[in-house]
Amino acid sequence: MDAPETPVYGKADGTLQAVGGLSGLQNLVENFYRIMGDTPEFRPLYDMHPDDMALTIDKLVAFLSGWMGGERLFSKKYGSMSLPQAHAHLIVTEKEKAMWLDCMAVTLDELHYPDDLKAYLMSKLAFPAERIRQVSAANHP
Repeated sequence: MDAPETPVYGKADGTLQAVGGLSGLQNLVENFYRIMGDTPEFRPLYDMHPDDMALTIDKLVAFLSGWMGGERLFSKKYGSMSLPQAHAHLIVTEKEKAMWLDCMAVTLDELHYPDDLKAYLMSKLAFPAERIRQVSAANHP
């Protein structure tokens, strides 16, 4: 009997499987927003969100599911979306971008994901974070 293959990040749903499938992703996102809300340095980001975080959590899980190669839950539940345009109403500078990425890094560390997965995710998440910052800068000169 063959040993199960290790998921390859960025290939099919390998990234999603590496974070523990949909349940692992749900746990990741819930912890991300918990840390954001409980950590003074990240709290300004948390305060940009609605008081009821359930929809925010669901939308990020749905988005990341497809982004990680799994089912495209966001388009099924919420329709099409442009990530930068969805955040265009917010003022996102280098400071907020770094805060978001730092909060994700803290979350990945707290959940004890392997270093290679953390490095992969952080390098890939930097791109949409930068696009959101660019669109914000264009909308809020």
